Formats: sequence, structure tokens, C-alpha cells
Amino acid sequence: MIEKTFTVAKVDNTLVTFALPKPQACSGCDGKCGSLTFAKLFANKRSELTIVSDATLEVGQKVDLTLDDSHVIKMSLWTYMVPLLLALVFTIVAAHAFVVSEGWQILSAMLGGYTGFLFAKAKQTGLKNRIKIKKIHPISLPITQINGD
Repeated sequence: MIEKTFTVAKVDNTLVTFALPKPQACSGCDGKCGSLTFAKLFANKRSELTIVSDATLEVGQKVDLTLDDSHVIKMSLWTYMVPLLLALVFTIVAAHAFVVSEGWQILSAMLGGYTGFLFAKAKQTGLKNRIKIKKIHPISLPITQINGD
């Protein structure tokens, strides 16, 4: 299971929008591997995740979301392998069945890759429905000093 803590940004009936945390360098190398560079490049982009949930949530509340690892592997195959295989199939069909020149074969490979991209994109729309809320953290009030303590 992949588990991450998010902050509720907006609640609209059953639609809950979470603010994604800004990417940071891992503690292993403190950004020497390039993750810090990417974090700086995309730091100004505000990312959000919207899912359907019946849970009672408030803006600012912390929530742990989970996603099964097998879904990530399946979506990776759809994202990378399907466009690649369709580009290859379109190229082979163009070369052997239609006996077209190299330029048309390249164009058919691009068309096959784009078709695979559309298939993968359509398949990934259901991934948001597989994200589940594991734990809802209570909203904590700031600790203040009471006179006399």
C-alpha cells in the first residue's frame, strides 16, 4: 500500500479536494541526486487531487490516503507499454501490409503511439476511484499558555 498524508483544501458536498504537498528532496542524499532540482522547478505549481468521499471533513484537516501498489503497476504498464506496442504494431502494419515509404511508417508509428496514449488516458480516469481514506486526523487547536501556568 502507498500511503501519504494530505491536507483538505476544499469540501463541496461529496467532492473533497486535497492540496498535494510540495515535492522535497529525500533525506538520503539531500537533493544531490536531482530530486531537489525538480522540486525547485515545479515548486510554484499548485497541485490538487479531487476524490469522491462520504466522510465528514473540514478544510485544513489532515487525512491519510492509500492506494494499492498493484494499481500503480497496472497503470504504469498502460502508460508506457500500450503506446509503445501500438506504435510498433502500426509501424509493422504500415510497412508490410500497406508497403508504404519510411516517412509514412514514421507517421503511422506516431499515430499508434498517440492512440495508445489515448487508451492509457481513458484507462487512468478510474484510478482516482481507487484512492481510499485510511485515517482522518482530528483538527488540533494551537497550544496557548494560560495565565498562571
